[in-house]
Amino acid sequence: MSGRLLFGISGLPLGVGQKVNYASAIPYLKAFGLDAMELLFVRTVNVSDANKDTILHNKLANDFYLSAHGSHYINLNADASEKRKASIERILDGVDALLKVQGRSLIFHPGYYLGSSKEGSYTAIKESLCRLPHKGIDYRLETTGKGTAFGTLEELVSLCKEIPSCKLCIDFAHIHARNNGSLKNYDDFAGILQYVSGQLGQAALDDLHIHMGGVEYGVKGERNHLPLQESDFNYVACLKALKEFEVRGCVICEGPRVEYDSLLLKRTYQDL
Repeated sequence: MSGRLLFGISGLPLGVGQKVNYASAIPYLKAFGLDAMELLFVRTVNVSDANKDTILHNKLANDFYLSAHGSHYINLNADASEKRKASIERILDGVDALLKVQGRSLIFHPGYYLGSSKEGSYTAIKESLCRLPHKGIDYRLETTGKGTAFGTLEELVSLCKEIPSCKLCIDFAHIHARNNGSLKNYDDFAGILQYVSGQLGQAALDDLHIHMGGVEYGVKGERNHLPLQESDFNYVACLKALKEFEVRGCVICEGPRVEYDSLLLKRTYQDL
């Protein structure tokens, strides 16, 4: 990971009067002023033998950071062992594709509580995560935006403490939404970073994967993404906390204005 904080987008950019794919998006985003892109493997793994060489070439030529978001069909707490096995296979399919383009991190939601207790869910998910082989890709566990989904900050930090191959993906918008608008000011964001460094050490802040964006939510949590400036997400306070704690790694912006909101985040951060 770079010794600075990189900024990028989730999925494909909007483009400016041009149609882009993952290969052509890299030079476009670099020229736009951004540093990173998170490929979306949420429904299908879209790195193939047909496009992997061009993606890799453009990544290397532009000194660009690639991660990927794993399948939405992952539940390591599923009742049936076949479903847990299929979830592991989906994770590994994402890892294999990311390796082809020298990507760094595979981000995914580990599972759902369903009828299990929180303790039972934790144990089952930990068991499955321990079976994932070391392939040189970081398994990034992402904080979730709804109370029905496993993935509070505390749960994921605990798993990262216990499993060396797992690292954290803090989705600040998800934490905000899950707790019905809990992140209001600098101290709220600083408290999260203090907790992470206290539990996982400064190394976790030196190599952190972050999601950020506007979010609409209700009492049950996240509903959908919004443009940053049309939401109540206090991105300035969040960026101040990241700067104060000297966080390094990558900030991925999600939402309908992808590259525009990501550039807003990068410029705001640089101006602080």
